[in-house]
Amino acid sequence: EAEELRVGFVGAGRMAGGLVRGLLRAGKVPASSILASAPSDRNLDAWRDLGCRTTHCNLEVLQDCALVFLATKPHVLPGVLQEIRPAVGPHHLVVSLVAGVTLQKLQRLLPAGTKVLRLMPNLPCVVQAGAMVFSRGTGASDEDAALLQTLLSSCGLCEEVPESYINIHTGLSGSGVAYVYLFAEALAEGAVKMGMPGGLASRIAAQTLLGAAKMMLETGEHPAKLRGDVCTPGGTTIHALHQLEKGALRATVMNAVEAATKRACDVGED
Repeated sequence: EAEELRVGFVGAGRMAGGLVRGLLRAGKVPASSILASAPSDRNLDAWRDLGCRTTHCNLEVLQDCALVFLATKPHVLPGVLQEIRPAVGPHHLVVSLVAGVTLQKLQRLLPAGTKVLRLMPNLPCVVQAGAMVFSRGTGASDEDAALLQTLLSSCGLCEEVPESYINIHTGLSGSGVAYVYLFAEALAEGAVKMGMPGGLASRIAAQTLLGAAKMMLETGEHPAKLRGDVCTPGGTTIHALHQLEKGALRATVMNAVEAATKRACDVGED
C-alpha cells in the first residue's frame, strides 16, 4: 500500500525541499513517486537532481497524486487553489505547508468536504531531526491523520495539535532553529576567546547542544531539573549561569518566541 503512495508538491521552495530530502533519506517514498510543480525551473532543477519528477502544470500534480502538499507563498495560494479546485476529488488528501493560512480558509477555497490538513515543519527535517505539528480540517479522518503522521515520523518528531498552536510552533521551532544557531555560535566564540581553535569549538558546541537535547527527550525530565544536576555548589557551572541570568538570557529568548509567534499571526492577516 505505502509503495503505491504518490506524493505531489504544488510549489517547490525551501520548506518543501527540506521535507522531500528527509523523506527520500528515510527511504519512505521513492523519488520516482514524487511529482513537484513550480512556475519556473529555478527550484525544480534541485528536485530533478534528487530523481523526482517535475512539471510546470499544477493540475498535473492533482491528476497524478493522491497526497498533495501545498507549498506556495501565502499571497500566491488563493490563485493556485482556484486553479486546482476543479481537479480536487474525494480521494485527495491535501496538506498545506503555507504559513498563516487557516484550515477555515483552505476549506472555503477548496471543494466542500475536501480532506485538508495543515502542517508546519522546520528545517532539520532535511536530516530527519525535524519538529513538525499538524492539525486536521473537518473532512480529514483518523486514518488520514495517521497516514500523514506515519509518513512524516521518518523526518523527526511529528505531533497532532490544535490549530491555535501552529503559529506558536513557528515561533518556537520554525524560527527557533535560528536562535539555537546564534547560541551555538556564541558558545563556540567564547571558547575561541579562551584559546581553542574555531573548528573544534564549533564541533564541540554542536555536540553539546545535541547531547543536551537528547537527554531532555530521553529522560523526559524538566530542563530545570537537568540543569540543577550539572550545578555543584561553588562550581564552574553556577558561576557561568549567574552571568547568563545577569544578561537576561531567559527573558530575551521568551521575547523572541513571542515576537516570532506574533509575526506568524500577522502573516495570516496580511
